[in-house]
Amino acid sequence: MLQQGLVVFAKNKKRVSAFYQQTLALAVEESDTSHDLLRGQGYEVVVHAIPRQYAASIAITKPPQPREETPLKPTFVVASLVEVRRAVEATGGYLKPESAAWHFRGHTVLDGWDPEGNIVQFKQAE
Repeated sequence: MLQQGLVVFAKNKKRVSAFYQQTLALAVEESDTSHDLLRGQGYEVVVHAIPRQYAASIAITKPPQPREETPLKPTFVVASLVEVRRAVEATGGYLKPESAAWHFRGHTVLDGWDPEGNIVQFKQAE
């Protein structure tokens, strides 16, 4: 099966991995101390742990602040934005309010971020 991929570098691999597992209904296919390989729904997400010597200098706020300075924003088509919101809230991420959603090419679109502030966009077919 064709897999579209994303690699996310994380200070807290376990927490970020849980976010992508739950928001995208992905299964852990492989896991070790350096990374988790998550697959399902045509997606492959690798959550890669940032080495400790670098991670020590990274501050993650609570709640996490969005990292808007990056030029990339992964987009995922999901079955239900309501279910994504539940998963986001359970895993320490953030999803903008429903009032901030917009409609584009037959989808309702909403941005959010993972527990470390990495911007993610979710789209539900209308």
